[in-house]
Amino acid sequence: MTYPVIDLFAGPGGLGEGFASLNGGKAFKIAVSAEMEESAHRTLSLRAFFRHVRNAGDEKGLKAYYDFCHSASAPHPSAAMPTAWAVAQYEAQRLTLGEEQDNAKLDHLLRKAKVRENDRTVLIGGPPCQAYSLVGRSRNRGKKDYVAEEDHRHFLYREYLRVVQKIRPAVFVMENVKGILTAKVNDRLVFHDILRDMAAPSEALGKSRGPRYRIHSLVNNDVFEKDMNPQEIDVARFIIESEKYGIPQCRHRVILLGVREDLMYSGGHHLTPAQRITLQDAISDLPPLRSRLSKGDGDDIWREEVHAMAERLQKDAIRKGMDQVALAMRGEALNLGGSLETGSLRYGPRHNPKAKDRYHGWIADSRLDVWLNHEARSHMASDLARYFYVASFGKAHGRTPKGHQSFTLDGLAPNHKNWESGHFIDRFRVQLANEPSTTVTSHIAKDGHYFVHPDGSQCRSLTVREAARLQSFPDNYFFQGNRTQQYHQVGNAVPSLLASQIAAAVKRILNESS
Repeated sequence: MTYPVIDLFAGPGGLGEGFASLNGGKAFKIAVSAEMEESAHRTLSLRAFFRHVRNAGDEKGLKAYYDFCHSASAPHPSAAMPTAWAVAQYEAQRLTLGEEQDNAKLDHLLRKAKVRENDRTVLIGGPPCQAYSLVGRSRNRGKKDYVAEEDHRHFLYREYLRVVQKIRPAVFVMENVKGILTAKVNDRLVFHDILRDMAAPSEALGKSRGPRYRIHSLVNNDVFEKDMNPQEIDVARFIIESEKYGIPQCRHRVILLGVREDLMYSGGHHLTPAQRITLQDAISDLPPLRSRLSKGDGDDIWREEVHAMAERLQKDAIRKGMDQVALAMRGEALNLGGSLETGSLRYGPRHNPKAKDRYHGWIADSRLDVWLNHEARSHMASDLARYFYVASFGKAHGRTPKGHQSFTLDGLAPNHKNWESGHFIDRFRVQLANEPSTTVTSHIAKDGHYFVHPDGSQCRSLTVREAARLQSFPDNYFFQGNRTQQYHQVGNAVPSLLASQIAAAVKRILNESS
C-alpha cells in the first residue's frame, strides 16, 4: 500500500525526499508539497519531476533529467517533457502559508487529493525556525522595538496545526530547531503550547471535537498526550542527534511524531542507531578545488598568492613557537596548487562512490556523469590565509582554533570591531576530517567562515555539494537558483537519509495499525 503525504514548509524537499524514496517510491507518494521561496520551489519542482519519471519507469523523462544535469545547453525538463513537468508542478506548489489566498488554494488541492478520505494520510514539515533559533533570538534582541508577540513567525506552527485539524492525518511529523524548547512569548514556553495544541488540534483552534494525537519521541519511549502537563516531561528527549543515525553531521533537531489516538500499534517507531559517518567519509571522493580570489582571479595569480602566504605563516609560526602548526602547514604547503581545479557548476568527469554502507548507497547514482553544485566560492586573499591556518591548526591539534588569542600570526586578525569582544570565539571554524561536521545552517550562505574545508591546500570553505553531502542529499539532487540560494536551501533542510529512517518508522506504524 502506498500512503499519501502532504509536505508543508517543504524547502528544497529533504524531508519529503526521505518519504517519497522509501522502498523505491512504493511506500509513500507526495500528494502536495508547499514552499514559498522561489528558488527552493524550483529545486522542489525539479526533484518532483525526477521522482515522477523514475517511479513511472519513464526512460524518456529520465533522459531529459540527466541531459539537463549533464549539459548547461540541454533543455529544461519543463520544455523537454511538458506533460510530466505539469504533474510535478501540481505536486510542488509555491504557496505562502498564512496568506488567505494561498491557504484557500492549499485547501482546494487537499480536497481534490481526497486526503481526508484516506485514513492513512501523513503530514510532514517544519515551520520556519528563525524566531526560535538561538542566533535568531539574539539578533531579535538587538532590534529596536522588536516585540516577540508581534512576530508572526512564532505562530506559523498554527498554519501546520490548521492543516492537521482539517485533514486529520493518521500521522504527522513536525521538525524544528532545538531553540524552540526554550523560546518564550508572553513569558510562556512556546514548545509547551505546541505540545498541547498538536495533541488536540480541534480544541486548540476552537473547532468541533476532532481526533487527538499521541506525540512520541523517535529516540526513546517518551510520549505526550493532551491531559498531561508539559512541565512534567523532559522536552529535551524529543531531540534527535543526527550523527547517531548515520548522518555525517552533528545536527540536533526537535522532531515530533504525532499518531492519531484511534490507531492501534505496539511501537516500532524508534530510530535505530547507525554506523558513524565522518566528514572525510562523506566528501573525500569529491574533486579537490582551489578557492577563487574575489579580485584578480587566475591559476597563476592564485598559486603565487597562496605560496607567499604559506611561507609567511610558516616562518611566523616557527618564530612564535607554534611548532606543531608550522609542521602541519609545511605538509599542506607541499600540496598547494597540485591537482586542484578551479571548479564549476557542472564539473566532470566523475566517479561514483562505492556503496560500502547505507550512507553511500543512498547518495550514489551510477547514471550521473557530472558533479552538481560543486563550485568553489570566491574569497578575499586575507581569508585564504585564515582558512590555510585554521585547517593546519585542526590537523595539528584535532580541534578548531578559538578566540582572537589563537590568531596571533601576522595578518590573520580581521579588521572587525568586535574581533576581540569574545562574542565570536570561533568566527573561523575548520570542519574536522575525522568527525561528523558541525550543524550545517543557512549561515553558510553568508561567507563560509564557519565551514572551512579541512584540506588546507584548497584554502576554501565547503561547496554546496559538500554541504549537501553532509545533509545526505543524493548526488543527483540538483539545487536551483544562485549559489547563495542553494546554500540557504541546503542549510535549512532536513537530512534526507534521516528522513528516510523516520519514514520507515511511520510505515511500520501504519502497516501495523491497518
